[in-house]
Amino acid sequence: MLSIILLALTLLNLGWYYLKHHYSYWERHGFPYDENISIPFGCLGSVWRREKAMGMAIYDVYKKSKERVLGTFLLFRPAVLIRDAELARRVLAQDFASFHDRGVYVDEKNDPLSASIFALRGQSWRSMRHKLSPCFTSGKLKGMYSTSEDIGNKMVDYLQNELADNGSKEVDLKAVLQTYAIDIIASVIFGLDVNSYEQPNNNFKTVVTVARRNTRFNALFGMMLFLVPSIAKFLFRIGLKNPVGLAMLAIVKDTIEYREQHGIVRKDLLQLLMQLRNKGSIEDDDNKSWNIQTSEDGQLKSISLEAITAQAFIFYIAGQETTATTAACTIFEVAQYPEHLKRLQAEVDETLKQNGGIISYDVLNKMEFLELCVLETMRKYPGLPMLNRECTQDYKVPDTDHVIKKGTPVVISLHGIHHDAEYFPDPEKYDPNRFADDSKNYNPIAYMPFGEGPRICIAQRMGRVNVKLAIVKILQHFNIEVMSRRELEFENAGIGLIPKDGVKVRLSKKKSN
Repeated sequence: MLSIILLALTLLNLGWYYLKHHYSYWERHGFPYDENISIPFGCLGSVWRREKAMGMAIYDVYKKSKERVLGTFLLFRPAVLIRDAELARRVLAQDFASFHDRGVYVDEKNDPLSASIFALRGQSWRSMRHKLSPCFTSGKLKGMYSTSEDIGNKMVDYLQNELADNGSKEVDLKAVLQTYAIDIIASVIFGLDVNSYEQPNNNFKTVVTVARRNTRFNALFGMMLFLVPSIAKFLFRIGLKNPVGLAMLAIVKDTIEYREQHGIVRKDLLQLLMQLRNKGSIEDDDNKSWNIQTSEDGQLKSISLEAITAQAFIFYIAGQETTATTAACTIFEVAQYPEHLKRLQAEVDETLKQNGGIISYDVLNKMEFLELCVLETMRKYPGLPMLNRECTQDYKVPDTDHVIKKGTPVVISLHGIHHDAEYFPDPEKYDPNRFADDSKNYNPIAYMPFGEGPRICIAQRMGRVNVKLAIVKILQHFNIEVMSRRELEFENAGIGLIPKDGVKVRLSKKKSN
């Protein structure tokens, strides 16, 4: 019995020695390192305790150091945090060859639903990016604009019914705009005709709600997908399923089959993906894009239903939360600055007057102060507060002797850089004029709301159009009540910035439009 106890104690001591040795990796390599890491979660203990979202846990590390690069641990993996904006851009753009993969979970062969443009690696990513890029030209976005506008009108109808004819009411704009964003994605990307304002329990909204559940398992599994893809791959190989992905696959399959059987064409992203599937490419001529496209032999499929669903799924994940939060936070912020609210309202009113009450795609993108407001919102509330890459070949950090080894995860705290007074003076103040040409007051190198380089967000223009459209629709039909200065709190789950308890603003109906 004594020998068993001694053996157990010896094994425990050896295990502890191994852990201490492993977590001294950066110190042993003479690399500046985070002295606040914990075993076994590294710098992400607050994520496991459900105190912080992952992006904000990385921001905490950013705030505690002044080093350009910092060794840390993401769970048990040694990782590098880049704090210098210029170096961050080099990693994302100029030195892309050394950081061309995100390093997140993907298994094209055994789990094709994981093979999204966000996760794909190397040549597979290049090929998919090349195939999808024609979906997001100005011409294609103009073709899909009317669908977004129709959903914007449904949002206005919903708010008209929620508000009394007289007086104001506090509205959770995040919830209202979340529905707006989900319906746009359902319609434009999945080809569904839904109205979640009138039918909040429709199948699509019910399915996507599952992906947003705040549980300890989801928090840990989200970290695994991002940080320890080998474990995620093992779990999927032994039978773990993605119920949301499978439900979306069924939606895509049924929709495509119905359209092909009935010769239905809609101006949406799914139609372009069907064209890619059947023809191998997307028609460059915008006038020819919205036609039924079939392969010459009727059999060739250059992209599978699973691959189509993988892209649609990532556009949902990346699009609905960021669109809703950016639009809601823009209105929330201008409501606290009467001068900004007055100027933005005047610009919307004048633009509507000049265009007969109609805001077209082109006119929307010419509204200068609206653009400044959205730019500032994306600075203060970046949709993805951290950017991640994997070092794909040994990389010597410029002007140092430090080497980042191949396979090392690299993270950039975008929230940290966007809130750093070195790059953005008075960073907690909402100041759209910092982006104006005649009063520019920021370092452009540090502004990267959609990432940078070859892997910059492919759908950024679509997202910005939908954000601006929602803001204009609300300003066109409702008065926004000025409120005192306040800051939002954020959820302690996930990766992105998710406002806790919504984004509350008081609205009232306009007497005439």
